[in-house]
Amino acid sequence: MIAAAKNIVKSYRDSDQEIQVLRGCNLEIMPQDFILITGKSGCGKSTLLHILGLLDAPDSGAIYINGKKVSSLSSDAASLRNLHLGFVFQFHYLVEDLTAAENIALPQMIAGTSSGKAISHARDMLKRLELDALWQRYPNQLSGGEQQRIALARALINEPKLVLADEPSGNLDPANSAGIWELMKELNRDLGQAFVIVTHDSDTASKSNKRFELSQGVLSPL
Repeated sequence: MIAAAKNIVKSYRDSDQEIQVLRGCNLEIMPQDFILITGKSGCGKSTLLHILGLLDAPDSGAIYINGKKVSSLSSDAASLRNLHLGFVFQFHYLVEDLTAAENIALPQMIAGTSSGKAISHARDMLKRLELDALWQRYPNQLSGGEQQRIALARALINEPKLVLADEPSGNLDPANSAGIWELMKELNRDLGQAFVIVTHDSDTASKSNKRFELSQGVLSPL
């Protein structure tokens, strides 16, 4: 088992009102899983993903990565995020002053890899995605679909065991959206990373080997 969420509870305060978003969510993630979590907008899918990714802490419950109990407050949370987890968001969050290759290489450089070696690895990833011709272009010189593919390559550069994707195609047109889904499936199959993807688009359900719905704070298998 790569990671697990056990009885995750999370609430927020809005003025004088407490809003309970997650009410005891459980999820086990195995190697090469391609897990899809659906649910209405605002139901807490992103909150759950952020807790799984050690970007937020639950009110109660526990997250386990590689069998170890961890949280966003753990002293090694930043290192775990960098080396063992990959993140893809609806908005690509590329650094505008860095080239495509530099954006992809950034997690490796943060981990201590020399810039030259990291850029070489980034170009290898770009070749795999058939985007090597774009390696020196800046984000504002790329299409939306190209930017999201660069963000996906950045998430994979450190060969994480788990990739967490939050509406990864939500900001793309149908053609580019379909391309991103097919690319994630290909990478899941060929490179072996597990994916957990949250989306409100139930039409993509056939692309997953496990599907869950988050409703009223509870995660239920479908």
